[in-house]
Amino acid sequence: MTNTQDDFWCVIPAGGAGTRLWPLSRSGAPKFLHDLMGTGRTLIQSTVDRLEPLAGDHLLVVTGRRHVEAVAEQVPQVARGRLLAEPSPRDSMAAIGWAAAVVEQQDPDAIIGSFAADHVIGEEARFRELVEQAVAVAREGYVVTLGIEPTYPATGFGYIREGDALGVEGAPDAHAVVEFVEKPDLPTAEKYLATGEYRWNAGMFVVKAKVLLDLLATWHPELTAGLRRIAADPSRLDEEWDSLERIAIDHAVAEPAAAAGRVAVVRCDVPWDDIGDFHSLAGLLATASAVDDARADGGSTSDAGTGDTALHTVGTADVVSVDSTGIVASRTGRLVSVIGMDDVVVVDTPDALLVTTRGRAQHVKGVVDTLKASGRTDLT
Repeated sequence: MTNTQDDFWCVIPAGGAGTRLWPLSRSGAPKFLHDLMGTGRTLIQSTVDRLEPLAGDHLLVVTGRRHVEAVAEQVPQVARGRLLAEPSPRDSMAAIGWAAAVVEQQDPDAIIGSFAADHVIGEEARFRELVEQAVAVAREGYVVTLGIEPTYPATGFGYIREGDALGVEGAPDAHAVVEFVEKPDLPTAEKYLATGEYRWNAGMFVVKAKVLLDLLATWHPELTAGLRRIAADPSRLDEEWDSLERIAIDHAVAEPAAAAGRVAVVRCDVPWDDIGDFHSLAGLLATASAVDDARADGGSTSDAGTGDTALHTVGTADVVSVDSTGIVASRTGRLVSVIGMDDVVVVDTPDALLVTTRGRAQHVKGVVDTLKASGRTDLT
């Protein structure tokens, strides 16, 4: 693997409340601070572990002020001066753009890679090889995204339509991007898979810091100017931050840059999930359990299946299951028993209990919205 540490920085946006994982994930303790996979490492710790071999100590984390202390405790290898604390949420463009402007101040030719703090990625050595390819393409002036190979017609992800291979040396999996498309309905997603031209948009971007900011300035000059002023003079943060435009990086840069022929995609063929809800978490735990069972039996992990014939637990939940499937997470220490339930989701915390099904997992956010509307923000 080529050493990219001299000019490559990894940016880790650590924001959001993970409302579809309520009541496990809360605004004060979002999902990236939790060990959801039972590995002994939280999601942000696993993300740093995955990226350190690529960037060394060139790591920046952008998170909310209320989470800085928890992040600093969990990932002490990230220098305190490289924990960028947002006064308030301004969406992904402000977060990533601020980090890019900080890096630009130190090295205008540096390349940044933005990787969310709450993703689960398998085959990490292969993933790092693909990031290396993205770095090679970014050196040519492209905005590069890592497009996940779709494994089913997902309706919860945006898609990237790829074009011709770019032929960049050191990047055999790089293609031009024709367009980004929003989350489709099921028939459209099925058509996307049938063409073989589409990738899931995981929101991972690799680009020269200056290129990102210069492109942003083309469409959003005031936002760019504000970010550069904050990076040049951090004392301006509180004065400037809340006036910054609130917009996602996809809409601010990726989509218009793709239309201008400035975006590339590296085909990413590793297991990936953003743990968007309890349905996806249950599937990940089932797959992990099946892989562990295959290894214990001396068999092939590639044929392990989904393992969806059991009730899976998050953490150290004390669970008795009889003829049930799904997922249980408990933070109370009390016994949870489930009998004769298929695809159930039970989340037991000291101040809130959730009972639903995997099929209704996307609707959990509605509970959080209702609690906020009724003034019960202490529970969100």
